[in-house]
Amino acid sequence: QVQLVESGGGLVQPGGSLRLSCAASGITFSSYTMGWYRQAPGKQRELVARITGGASTDYEDSVKGRFTVSRDNAMNTAYLQMNSLKPEDTALYYCTAQRFKTRFWGQGTQVTISS
Repeated sequence: QVQLVESGGGLVQPGGSLRLSCAASGITFSSYTMGWYRQAPGKQRELVARITGGASTDYEDSVKGRFTVSRDNAMNTAYLQMNSLKPEDTALYYCTAQRFKTRFWGQGTQVTISS
């Protein structure tokens, strides 16, 4: 049984930081590309960042230079470090694990940026 459990969301002020974690179980973690998606109210879900098993990364344009995706294969955990947060980063953030055409989703963690 595959499980992806996100944590680390919360309420922070603009300019603040958060670190999201995604603990995976039931998969050969190092074989999967780990991704972070987000969905804001009334908007489509979008890919924020992803990291391959070989640690190649890519980012959505609006988060480049502010967010960093990483992984610890020994801990079966992926991370999303988010700095210089803006109100428009407010969304439900989801972790994904993908290998070929198979993608698993976590339940999401809420991130709210507000003063």
